[in-house]
Amino acid sequence: MLTAVLVGCGRMSRAWLDAVRNLEGLRLVGLVDIDVIQAEGRARDYGLSDAAVGADLAAILAATKPDIVFDVAVPQARRQVVETAFAHGCHVLTEKPMAIDRDDARAILLAANRSGRLHGVVQNRRYLAAVRRIRRFLDSGALGRPTSLHCDFFLAPHFGGFREAIDHVLLIDMAIHTFDVARYIIDGTPKSVFCAEWEPVNSWYKSGSSAAAIFRMEGGAIFNYRGSWCAAGLKTSWESSWRIVCERGALTWDGFDGLVAERITDRRDGLLDLTEMIEVPALDPRDRIGGHLGIIEEFVDAVRTGREPETRGADNIKSLAMVFAAIESAGSGCQVAVEI
Repeated sequence: MLTAVLVGCGRMSRAWLDAVRNLEGLRLVGLVDIDVIQAEGRARDYGLSDAAVGADLAAILAATKPDIVFDVAVPQARRQVVETAFAHGCHVLTEKPMAIDRDDARAILLAANRSGRLHGVVQNRRYLAAVRRIRRFLDSGALGRPTSLHCDFFLAPHFGGFREAIDHVLLIDMAIHTFDVARYIIDGTPKSVFCAEWEPVNSWYKSGSSAAAIFRMEGGAIFNYRGSWCAAGLKTSWESSWRIVCERGALTWDGFDGLVAERITDRRDGLLDLTEMIEVPALDPRDRIGGHLGIIEEFVDAVRTGREPETRGADNIKSLAMVFAAIESAGSGCQVAVEI
Protein backbone atom coordinates (compact mmCIF):
# COMPACT_ATOMS: atom_id res chain seq x y z
CA MET A 1 0.00 0.00 0.00
CA LEU A 2 1.43 3.36 -1.06
CA THR A 3 0.63 6.48 0.94
CA ALA A 4 0.33 10.11 -0.10
CA VAL A 5 -0.09 13.62 1.27
CA LEU A 6 -1.99 16.24 -0.72
CA VAL A 7 -0.86 19.86 -0.47
CA GLY A 8 -3.31 22.62 -1.41
CA CYS A 9 -7.00 22.14 -0.67
CA GLY A 10 -8.53 24.77 -2.95
CA ARG A 11 -10.98 24.23 -5.80
CA MET A 12 -8.61 22.12 -7.92
CA SER A 13 -8.05 19.65 -5.08
CA ARG A 14 -11.48 18.14 -5.71
CA ALA A 15 -10.37 16.74 -9.08
CA TRP A 16 -7.38 15.11 -7.37
CA LEU A 17 -9.38 13.74 -4.46
CA ASP A 18 -12.07 12.39 -6.78
CA ALA A 19 -9.35 10.56 -8.70
CA VAL A 20 -7.47 9.28 -5.65
CA ARG A 21 -10.60 7.73 -4.12
CA ASN A 22 -10.84 5.54 -7.26
CA LEU A 23 -7.29 4.19 -7.02
CA GLU A 24 -6.65 0.87 -5.30
CA GLY A 25 -3.49 0.42 -3.30
CA LEU A 26 -3.13 4.12 -2.47
CA ARG A 27 -4.09 5.75 0.83
CA LEU A 28 -4.18 9.47 1.52
CA VAL A 29 -2.63 10.06 4.94
CA GLY A 30 -2.42 13.85 5.08
CA LEU A 31 -3.90 17.12 3.86
CA VAL A 32 -1.98 20.40 4.00
CA ASP A 33 -3.17 23.95 3.39
CA ILE A 34 -2.35 27.36 4.83
CA ASP A 35 -6.09 27.53 5.56
CA VAL A 36 -6.44 24.63 7.98
CA ILE A 37 -10.22 25.03 8.12
CA GLN A 38 -10.38 24.45 4.38
CA ALA A 39 -8.20 21.34 4.69
CA GLU A 40 -10.41 20.04 7.48
CA GLY A 41 -13.43 20.59 5.26
CA ARG A 42 -11.88 18.50 2.49
CA ALA A 43 -11.13 15.75 5.01
CA ARG A 44 -14.79 15.69 6.07
CA ASP A 45 -16.08 15.82 2.48
CA TYR A 46 -13.96 12.84 1.43
CA GLY A 47 -14.20 10.69 4.54
CA LEU A 48 -10.55 11.17 5.51
CA SER A 49 -11.05 11.28 9.25
CA ASP A 50 -7.78 9.40 9.86
CA ALA A 51 -5.66 11.78 7.74
CA ALA A 52 -3.31 14.24 9.41
CA VAL A 53 -4.37 17.83 8.72
CA GLY A 54 -2.29 20.96 9.13
CA ALA A 55 -0.59 24.01 7.64
CA ASP A 56 3.03 22.89 8.13
CA LEU A 57 4.04 20.59 5.29
CA ALA A 58 7.35 19.54 6.83
CA ALA A 59 5.63 18.58 10.09
CA ILE A 60 2.95 16.55 8.31
CA LEU A 61 5.57 14.75 6.21
CA ALA A 62 7.67 13.98 9.27
CA ALA A 63 4.62 12.58 11.05
CA THR A 64 3.15 10.53 8.17
CA LYS A 65 6.24 9.57 6.10
CA PRO A 66 4.34 9.24 2.82
CA ASP A 67 5.66 7.77 -0.41
CA ILE A 68 4.17 10.52 -2.58
CA VAL A 69 3.30 14.19 -2.33
CA PHE A 70 0.52 15.51 -4.56
CA ASP A 71 1.23 19.21 -5.00
CA VAL A 72 -1.93 21.20 -5.76
CA ALA A 73 -0.67 24.42 -4.15
CA VAL A 74 -0.77 27.80 -5.88
CA PRO A 75 2.07 28.22 -8.43
CA GLN A 76 3.92 30.75 -6.26
CA ALA A 77 4.43 28.05 -3.60
CA ARG A 78 5.51 25.34 -6.04
CA ARG A 79 9.26 25.38 -5.48
CA GLN A 80 9.02 25.41 -1.69
CA VAL A 81 6.49 22.56 -1.64
CA VAL A 82 8.43 20.39 -4.09
CA GLU A 83 11.83 20.92 -2.47
CA THR A 84 10.36 20.14 0.95
CA ALA A 85 8.82 16.94 -0.38
CA PHE A 86 12.08 15.80 -1.96
CA ALA A 87 13.95 16.61 1.25
CA HIS A 88 11.64 14.14 3.01
CA GLY A 89 12.27 11.41 0.46
CA CYS A 90 8.93 11.67 -1.35
CA HIS A 91 8.08 11.27 -5.00
CA VAL A 92 6.19 14.32 -6.31
CA LEU A 93 3.36 14.78 -8.77
CA THR A 94 2.65 18.46 -9.15
CA GLU A 95 -0.01 20.61 -10.76
CA LYS A 96 0.96 22.73 -13.72
CA PRO A 97 2.83 24.95 -14.13
CA MET A 98 5.81 23.10 -12.68
CA ALA A 99 7.36 26.49 -11.80
CA ILE A 100 6.68 30.20 -12.19
CA ASP A 101 10.06 31.07 -13.74
CA ARG A 102 13.13 29.44 -15.26
CA ASP A 103 15.20 29.64 -12.08
CA ASP A 104 12.57 27.79 -10.06
CA ALA A 105 12.10 25.20 -12.82
CA ARG A 106 15.81 24.46 -12.95
CA ALA A 107 16.06 24.33 -9.14
CA ILE A 108 13.16 21.88 -8.98
CA LEU A 109 14.72 19.58 -11.58
CA LEU A 110 18.04 19.73 -9.74
CA ALA A 111 16.33 18.82 -6.48
CA ALA A 112 14.57 15.91 -8.21
CA ASN A 113 17.88 14.61 -9.58
CA ARG A 114 19.59 14.89 -6.23
CA SER A 115 16.77 13.16 -4.39
CA GLY A 116 16.56 10.21 -6.76
CA ARG A 117 12.78 10.46 -6.58
CA LEU A 118 10.26 10.71 -9.43
CA HIS A 119 8.93 14.09 -10.44
CA GLY A 120 5.86 14.40 -12.64
CA VAL A 121 3.65 17.27 -13.81
CA VAL A 122 -0.10 17.09 -14.38
CA GLN A 123 -0.57 17.70 -18.08
CA ASN A 124 -3.91 15.96 -18.03
CA ARG A 125 -4.92 17.07 -21.54
CA ARG A 126 -2.49 14.49 -22.93
CA TYR A 127 -4.76 11.90 -21.32
CA LEU A 128 -7.78 12.85 -23.42
CA ALA A 129 -8.91 10.22 -25.90
CA ALA A 130 -9.03 12.69 -28.81
CA VAL A 131 -5.45 13.84 -28.19
CA ARG A 132 -4.17 10.26 -28.20
CA ARG A 133 -6.12 9.53 -31.40
CA ILE A 134 -4.74 12.61 -33.14
CA ARG A 135 -1.15 11.71 -32.23
CA ARG A 136 -1.50 8.16 -33.56
CA PHE A 137 -3.27 9.36 -36.71
CA LEU A 138 -0.56 11.90 -37.52
CA ASP A 139 2.15 9.36 -36.73
CA SER A 140 0.58 7.01 -39.30
CA GLY A 141 1.46 9.45 -42.09
CA ALA A 142 -2.06 9.34 -43.55
CA LEU A 143 -1.94 13.11 -44.21
CA GLY A 144 1.81 13.53 -44.56
CA ARG A 145 3.80 15.77 -42.28
CA PRO A 146 2.03 18.51 -40.29
CA THR A 147 2.92 21.94 -41.65
CA SER A 148 0.91 24.14 -39.27
CA LEU A 149 -1.30 23.90 -36.19
CA HIS A 150 -3.96 26.51 -35.42
CA CYS A 151 -5.60 26.67 -32.03
CA ASP A 152 -8.37 28.91 -30.64
CA PHE A 153 -9.31 29.20 -26.97
CA PHE A 154 -12.06 31.65 -25.97
CA LEU A 155 -13.83 31.54 -22.61
CA ALA A 156 -14.72 33.99 -19.84
CA PRO A 157 -14.41 32.26 -16.45
CA HIS A 158 -14.75 34.20 -13.20
CA PHE A 159 -12.40 32.21 -10.96
CA GLY A 160 -11.71 34.61 -8.15
CA GLY A 161 -8.63 33.76 -6.11
CA PHE A 162 -5.02 33.75 -7.27
CA ARG A 163 -5.72 33.56 -11.02
CA GLU A 164 -7.21 37.02 -11.09
CA ALA A 165 -4.21 38.46 -9.27
CA ILE A 166 -1.19 37.01 -11.08
CA ASP A 167 0.73 38.25 -14.12
CA HIS A 168 0.50 36.48 -17.50
CA VAL A 169 -2.42 34.42 -16.24
CA LEU A 170 -3.54 32.88 -19.53
CA LEU A 171 -0.08 31.81 -20.65
CA ILE A 172 1.01 30.47 -17.27
CA ASP A 173 -2.17 28.85 -16.02
CA MET A 174 -4.00 27.67 -19.15
CA ALA A 175 -1.99 27.96 -22.36
CA ILE A 176 0.62 25.64 -20.84
CA HIS A 177 -1.92 22.84 -21.43
CA THR A 178 -2.41 23.78 -25.07
CA PHE A 179 1.31 24.27 -25.71
CA ASP A 180 2.02 20.84 -24.24
CA VAL A 181 -0.63 19.19 -26.41
CA ALA A 182 0.70 20.90 -29.54
CA ARG A 183 4.22 19.72 -28.78
CA TYR A 184 2.95 16.21 -28.06
CA ILE A 185 0.70 15.61 -31.06
CA ILE A 186 3.38 16.47 -33.61
CA ASP A 187 6.26 15.23 -31.42
CA GLY A 188 7.83 18.61 -32.05
CA THR A 189 10.50 20.82 -30.53
CA PRO A 190 9.73 24.56 -30.31
CA LYS A 191 12.47 26.87 -31.59
CA SER A 192 11.15 30.45 -31.39
CA VAL A 193 8.02 32.51 -30.70
CA PHE A 194 6.47 35.89 -31.34
CA CYS A 195 3.74 36.73 -28.84
CA ALA A 196 1.45 39.60 -27.84
CA GLU A 197 -0.52 39.91 -24.59
CA TRP A 198 -3.28 42.39 -23.85
CA GLU A 199 -6.00 43.24 -21.37
CA PRO A 200 -9.47 43.89 -22.84
CA VAL A 201 -11.38 46.85 -21.42
CA ASN A 202 -13.85 44.44 -19.77
CA SER A 203 -11.13 42.39 -18.07
CA TRP A 204 -11.37 41.41 -14.40
CA TYR A 205 -7.81 39.99 -14.40
CA LYS A 206 -4.63 41.74 -13.32
CA SER A 207 -2.49 40.81 -16.31
CA GLY A 208 -2.36 38.74 -19.47
CA SER A 209 -5.90 37.40 -19.82
CA SER A 210 -5.57 37.47 -23.62
CA ALA A 211 -2.70 36.42 -25.86
CA ALA A 212 -1.70 35.43 -29.39
CA ALA A 213 1.49 33.51 -30.17
CA ILE A 214 3.17 32.09 -33.23
CA PHE A 215 5.74 29.36 -32.57
CA ARG A 216 8.23 28.06 -35.10
CA MET A 217 8.87 24.37 -34.52
CA GLU A 218 11.93 22.35 -35.47
CA GLY A 219 11.42 21.06 -39.00
CA GLY A 220 9.49 24.12 -40.15
CA ALA A 221 5.98 23.61 -38.77
CA ILE A 222 4.15 26.63 -37.32
CA PHE A 223 1.96 26.56 -34.21
CA ASN A 224 -0.50 29.46 -34.09
CA TYR A 225 -2.26 30.07 -30.75
CA ARG A 226 -5.05 32.58 -30.04
CA GLY A 227 -6.71 32.77 -26.64
CA SER A 228 -8.64 34.83 -24.13
CA TRP A 229 -10.17 34.41 -20.69
CA CYS A 230 -12.31 37.53 -21.22
CA ALA A 231 -14.24 36.29 -24.27
CA ALA A 232 -17.91 35.78 -23.44
CA GLY A 233 -20.20 34.31 -26.09
CA LEU A 234 -19.54 31.64 -28.72
CA LYS A 235 -17.20 29.91 -26.33
CA THR A 236 -14.79 27.18 -27.35
CA SER A 237 -14.13 23.99 -25.48
CA TRP A 238 -11.71 24.12 -22.53
CA GLU A 239 -9.52 21.99 -24.79
CA SER A 240 -9.60 24.66 -27.55
CA SER A 241 -10.62 24.17 -31.17
CA TRP A 242 -7.92 22.91 -33.53
CA ARG A 243 -7.02 22.80 -37.22
CA ILE A 244 -3.93 20.82 -38.20
CA VAL A 245 -2.77 21.39 -41.76
CA CYS A 246 -0.62 18.68 -43.32
CA GLU A 247 1.11 18.01 -46.64
CA ARG A 248 -1.81 16.00 -48.01
CA GLY A 249 -4.85 17.20 -46.09
CA ALA A 250 -6.10 18.54 -42.79
CA LEU A 251 -7.68 17.52 -39.51
CA THR A 252 -9.99 19.52 -37.25
CA TRP A 253 -10.96 18.90 -33.64
CA ASP A 254 -13.66 20.97 -31.96
CA GLY A 255 -12.31 20.20 -28.49
CA PHE A 256 -15.28 17.98 -27.74
CA ASP A 257 -15.99 14.78 -29.70
CA GLY A 258 -15.72 16.15 -33.23
CA LEU A 259 -12.69 14.81 -35.10
CA VAL A 260 -12.80 15.30 -38.88
CA ALA A 261 -10.07 14.64 -41.44
CA GLU A 262 -9.82 15.09 -45.21
CA ARG A 263 -6.99 14.24 -47.59
CA ILE A 264 -6.40 15.30 -51.13
CA THR A 265 -7.11 12.97 -54.05
CA ASP A 266 -5.41 12.84 -57.45
CA ARG A 267 -8.19 14.96 -59.01
CA ARG A 268 -8.83 18.69 -59.26
CA ASP A 269 -11.86 20.89 -59.67
CA GLY A 270 -10.46 23.93 -61.43
CA LEU A 271 -7.92 25.52 -59.12
CA LEU A 272 -8.50 23.29 -56.13
CA ASP A 273 -7.49 19.72 -55.31
CA LEU A 274 -10.48 17.55 -54.54
CA THR A 275 -10.51 15.98 -51.10
CA GLU A 276 -12.07 12.94 -49.51
CA MET A 277 -13.06 12.19 -45.94
CA ILE A 278 -10.75 9.85 -44.08
CA GLU A 279 -11.54 8.15 -40.80
CA VAL A 280 -9.50 8.97 -37.71
CA PRO A 281 -8.99 5.53 -36.12
CA ALA A 282 -10.54 4.75 -32.75
CA LEU A 283 -8.58 4.83 -29.53
CA ASP A 284 -5.84 2.24 -29.29
CA PRO A 285 -6.12 -0.06 -26.22
CA ARG A 286 -2.54 0.81 -25.31
CA ASP A 287 -3.28 4.52 -24.99
CA ARG A 288 -3.37 6.00 -21.52
CA ILE A 289 -6.47 8.12 -20.95
CA GLY A 290 -8.60 9.34 -18.05
CA GLY A 291 -7.64 12.97 -17.34
CA HIS A 292 -6.57 13.46 -13.73
CA LEU A 293 -7.34 9.84 -12.85
CA GLY A 294 -5.30 8.57 -15.78
CA ILE A 295 -2.26 10.68 -15.05
CA ILE A 296 -2.31 10.01 -11.29
CA GLU A 297 -2.76 6.30 -11.93
CA GLU A 298 0.18 6.30 -14.34
CA PHE A 299 2.37 8.18 -11.85
CA VAL A 300 1.52 5.78 -9.03
CA ASP A 301 2.38 2.86 -11.33
CA ALA A 302 5.69 4.55 -12.14
CA VAL A 303 6.46 4.79 -8.41
CA ARG A 304 5.74 1.08 -8.04
CA THR A 305 7.81 0.02 -11.04
CA GLY A 306 10.59 2.62 -10.95
CA ARG A 307 10.07 3.73 -14.54
CA GLU A 308 9.86 7.37 -15.63
CA PRO A 309 6.34 8.84 -15.98
CA GLU A 310 5.37 10.23 -19.38
CA THR A 311 4.89 13.77 -18.07
CA ARG A 312 8.12 13.82 -16.09
CA GLY A 313 9.45 17.24 -15.18
CA ALA A 314 12.57 16.82 -17.33
CA ASP A 315 10.28 16.61 -20.38
CA ASN A 316 7.60 19.04 -19.24
CA ILE A 317 10.13 21.83 -18.91
CA LYS A 318 10.11 21.97 -22.73
CA SER A 319 6.43 22.97 -22.66
CA LEU A 320 7.07 25.41 -19.81
CA ALA A 321 9.91 26.95 -21.83
CA MET A 322 7.32 27.81 -24.48
CA VAL A 323 5.40 29.80 -21.85
CA PHE A 324 8.46 31.67 -20.61
CA ALA A 325 9.57 32.49 -24.15
CA ALA A 326 6.07 33.75 -25.02
CA ILE A 327 6.08 36.00 -21.96
CA GLU A 328 9.53 37.33 -22.87
CA SER A 329 8.40 38.00 -26.43
CA ALA A 330 5.25 39.79 -25.26
CA GLY A 331 7.38 42.03 -23.05
CA SER A 332 10.00 42.82 -25.67
CA GLY A 333 7.81 42.96 -28.77
CA CYS A 334 10.34 40.73 -30.54
CA GLN A 335 10.63 37.14 -31.65
CA VAL A 336 12.66 35.19 -29.09
CA ALA A 337 14.24 31.76 -28.94
CA VAL A 338 12.64 29.05 -26.84
CA GLU A 339 15.32 28.10 -24.32
CA ILE A 340 15.11 25.42 -21.66
